[in-house]
Amino acid sequence: MVRVRIVGAGRAGTSLAHALRERTVWVDGPLARGVDLTAAAQDVDMLILAVSDDAIADLAQQVTPNPACVVMHLSGSQSLLALRGHPRVASLHPLVAMPTTAIGARRLGDGARFAIAGDDAVRDLVSVLGGIAIQIAEDDRARYHAAACIAANHVVALMGQVERIAMTLGMGLEDFQGLSAAALEDAVALTPRQALTGPAARGDVATLQGHVNALDREERASYLAMAELAQRLVPKSGGEAFLVEVVPRIDGASS
Repeated sequence: MVRVRIVGAGRAGTSLAHALRERTVWVDGPLARGVDLTAAAQDVDMLILAVSDDAIADLAQQVTPNPACVVMHLSGSQSLLALRGHPRVASLHPLVAMPTTAIGARRLGDGARFAIAGDDAVRDLVSVLGGIAIQIAEDDRARYHAAACIAANHVVALMGQVERIAMTLGMGLEDFQGLSAAALEDAVALTPRQALTGPAARGDVATLQGHVNALDREERASYLAMAELAQRLVPKSGGEAFLVEVVPRIDGASS
């Protein structure tokens, strides 16, 4: 039986500990901050550092290397160099959102995708969780993590803008939930270009301009940025993106 020790009692570490225990994996931890980690790589097959990115390298240096133990981190952006000094290293970044430990544990064991690198033992861990392993080259980590942040954090931030505007209309975010869910489903099933609808897809400059004029000033910059990204999906006859200029106007606009 694989023996795993997890350092870091935050949402990621706690979620992973629960998910592994549900699959009868022996797990020690998650250990909280301040614990002596000198012997943390002893008597286990895997030591997982489920801590913030800037803490990984320092904590890894506190651990006495053990050639029989794979030391890994859960960071999407940090390279394996953060674990230097250990003979067997790996990284395991779950492509799931973990807003709570209960939700995180469920998602980690529900066919999740994991970005991996390093020792082959990390693939075994993904298999135990019933997930899908995706190998990420070290030189690609920053771009990979940027895509992951856009897919999760930026989408949530956009829904925050929807919520703010909806509140001014006496509506709630739930009123737009079905629309957003369907759009995301269509983007994956059809490609983003085919799924795009609305004024940006039609090249309806007057409608886009009307939106900008109606929005509060603090909402305009992000709306314009996303409208431009939407227009980049619309090809001209030659295949290049169709871009039109929409600018904020003062007259008749909210302040």
